[in-house]
Amino acid sequence: MLEGIFDIKNDRRLSMYLYRMGFGMWLMYLVLGAPALRTYQHYRQDCGLLSFVLMIFAFTASMVYDYFHHHEQFELKKKWLFISYAILAGIINFLEFGGKNKVPDLNWLFNLL
Repeated sequence: MLEGIFDIKNDRRLSMYLYRMGFGMWLMYLVLGAPALRTYQHYRQDCGLLSFVLMIFAFTASMVYDYFHHHEQFELKKKWLFISYAILAGIINFLEFGGKNKVPDLNWLFNLL
């Protein structure tokens, strides 16, 4: 039943399902900000981060399909995938090290240039 859904090279369904789940988590993020749901507000940040992660994974899966079937669209989307992964890494870094003022050492990156 699920053997065709994980063939992301030839089938777009997995990326569509991931987009829909990401959009659903974004809607939950909005709903959890309501004053009536104050008791569940501590899940709001988790829903927002999960929404962002699911949408990036969906974008990645759709790019695999575009690489094989629409190569010109793939070339256009490549830079946006890199930018979205960089933003996700920044958000995770801020959530993990934000309160502690620890910034990872990036001198090795500058030595590569």
